[in-house]
Amino acid sequence: MAVNNPLPYIFTAIGSVAATVVALNYYGYMHVAKPQDALLLAEFTMLKTYEGEDYRLSLKPAEQVAQCIDGVLVLFDTKQQGLTGVLVDDKKRAVRCTQGRPQQEIR
Repeated sequence: MAVNNPLPYIFTAIGSVAATVVALNYYGYMHVAKPQDALLLAEFTMLKTYEGEDYRLSLKPAEQVAQCIDGVLVLFDTKQQGLTGVLVDDKKRAVRCTQGRPQQEIR
């Protein structure tokens, strides 16, 4: 069986791929990453506190609010609505949290 005109097969293949992409996107199975998804939200530094020693903080609050969700510290930006992220260290490990008082590790 010889095929005289391959154009219908080519258009069918392209249409099938396009329909698949549209269907996956419609049902939420595709996520197209935006450059904002990987941006560094802000730099943070931990201040070590010592008993009996004073330290100074700015009276102006940060533009981020943190909340403990499922044991992970999640940051919400107050200036850019919808911008949220997980607080991680320099090795991309999530900062854990507890709902109550932090637990001391015994060594």
